Amino acid sequence: MIHHIELWVPDLAGALHPWGWLLGELGWTPFQEWPAGRSWRHGGLYLVLEQSPALSGTVHDRLAPGLNHLAFTAGPASAVDRLAEAAPAHGWSPLFADRYPHAGGPGCYAAYLEDAWGYEAELVAES
Repeated sequence: MIHHIELWVPDLAGALHPWGWLLGELGWTPFQEWPAGRSWRHGGLYLVLEQSPALSGTVHDRLAPGLNHLAFTAGPASAVDRLAEAAPAHGWSPLFADRYPHAGGPGCYAAYLEDAWGYEAELVAES
């Protein structure tokens, strides 16, 4: 089981808006707060956003080796639709919009979102 996930972001203040909104909508609750980071908890897992002084760049490249995206179960298809529609107002850009909601294939109902720094979140409907 995964204990926690930590994303280093180049702009903590900027990342808090899209990620805080999305995690709250998905039922995550604020967990910890310190000057360079925030975390949210969901069950036994927690997710951290941190602006570390050790960053080597200012943008995440999801196409480079490393993390491609985080996928979250978002509830029924209607919840995926609601979140996909609301996401742009909260700092997210749709990915693969021309193939929504089946960009992952005919058996997968999902929305793919990207924040301003290149991090991708996938919102998957419960099957």
